[in-house]
Amino acid sequence: MTRRANSVMMRIAIAGAGGFASLLAQELSQSAHAILVLSTREHPEFESEYDCQVVVVDYTSLENLQFTLQGVDLVISTISGAEQLNLIDAARRARVRCFVPSEFEGALSHRPPVGSDPFDNDSSTALEQLRHWSHSRQYPMKYTVFSCGVFYERFAPGGLQAYNMGATCRLQNQGDYMIDLGNNTAEIPQANSQGQPVRLVMTSALDVARFVAAAVELGIDTWPHEFKMRGDRLTTQGLQQLCSQVRGIAFNVVTRPYNELISWLSYYEQSRDEARWYMMQHLVQTANGRYYFGEPNLNDLVNFQPMTFQQWLYNTWA
Repeated sequence: MTRRANSVMMRIAIAGAGGFASLLAQELSQSAHAILVLSTREHPEFESEYDCQVVVVDYTSLENLQFTLQGVDLVISTISGAEQLNLIDAARRARVRCFVPSEFEGALSHRPPVGSDPFDNDSSTALEQLRHWSHSRQYPMKYTVFSCGVFYERFAPGGLQAYNMGATCRLQNQGDYMIDLGNNTAEIPQANSQGQPVRLVMTSALDVARFVAAAVELGIDTWPHEFKMRGDRLTTQGLQQLCSQVRGIAFNVVTRPYNELISWLSYYEQSRDEARWYMMQHLVQTANGRYYFGEPNLNDLVNFQPMTFQQWLYNTWA
């Protein structure tokens, strides 16, 4: 794929009105494209701040969604579960050209097998539907997943909740994922099941939105099924050390060997401690390489440099 400017104006629908949808609207509204935000309630701040149209929709009504999506070229979803499944069905009925599902995390090839993903929330069903409709003979609908690893904002003051994100993955609060910079504590996986260092790819949510907006200008007809982007990549130990360095204080660190992670996971399941079970699942998924991938295929196609995690930490915590 080569760089090119897409001079054709499109109608782009963003499904959802949370924190990440707001960032997408902010970046996409700077283009010549018409931006539509789909929400279950009014959001006048989107229209005043981003010069886009907000449409109140009923995600349980295919008829309502199909009517709303008439004439839309691209749908970018920030919703999940049954709502997203209905949105996909309505999009193909409305003959939307391309659909971006709410899959802004690790690469597809590093996800757990279907039926064993604790964070699935109908993600595998959505992807299967998209694969099916992309091969439709009459009206195929393309799809592209944007893989970005872990949002930097998981480590922000107040956590993802401060950005109106994180509810569906149970990572809303500060310290829910590996490191609590406010209290100088960390609980990290020491190694993967082969005894190797645990690595992860990370990107700020703002830069992910910028990547998506830049990809739109490349022309959606040439998009692959997966765009991979990267702001930074670190080992879990390097991540913790960097956080300690920026805060200027030694952290109280607990490092968990892989077999210990599995043992604690089983213990929390048996004791029905759901909060700790989910927290441990995030550590296991990280150790299993869910959030790590090799070279990205989108970074070199865009005309900006994403912020490194160190830069983001200094801007946010120093």
